[in-house]
Amino acid sequence: MVVLACQAVTGHAEFNEQLTVDGMQPIGFGDYLLSSDFAVDVTENWQSEFLQFFLYIFGTVYLVQRGSPESKKVHQAGPESEEEQRMGDHARADSPGWAGTKDWRQALYARSLGIVMGGLFVLSWLAQSITGTAAYNGRQLRQLEDPVSWAGYLITPDFWNRTLQNWQSELLAVAAMVVLSIYLRQRGSPESKPVGAAHTTTGVEG
Repeated sequence: MVVLACQAVTGHAEFNEQLTVDGMQPIGFGDYLLSSDFAVDVTENWQSEFLQFFLYIFGTVYLVQRGSPESKKVHQAGPESEEEQRMGDHARADSPGWAGTKDWRQALYARSLGIVMGGLFVLSWLAQSITGTAAYNGRQLRQLEDPVSWAGYLITPDFWNRTLQNWQSELLAVAAMVVLSIYLRQRGSPESKPVGAAHTTTGVEG
């Protein structure tokens, strides 16, 4: 929330600077918080975060990286057995209720984290595209140019520049973490292997 508040303050200042350059009156902070310009800046970051976790959750089921604590052990690649996952007949007394079922409830619950993350990505991407359309059209009108439709905005460089610059930063961060954690350590961190663990040790957090 602190970072979001700071983003709102600096975004308001930048937006008013642009309005001044365009020969228009600055707007108040409250009006900026309700504007599509603020909304699109927020939602474009949200969608990239949810995409990162969605890909990470599903990707790590089958993809492994030898030596990384962020990876499963090489021989555990894949969805694993019901016994390993404590599902069906192998569910324990403290297992979630749906884990012990053998119908659609188990199938749904077994993928619920990825489904929700994927849904949040789609919703935040949709929100970004809608608020982005409004913000883009606001700039178009200030420059006495024609507005575009939502579908028209989806093929503009503005939309894809906003989208891709966030995607590349999130994917770069994940890749760097996976690879660097093979060779580097941080004592006491669950994101790191134990300091004395061999570089080839996989799926062990310190």
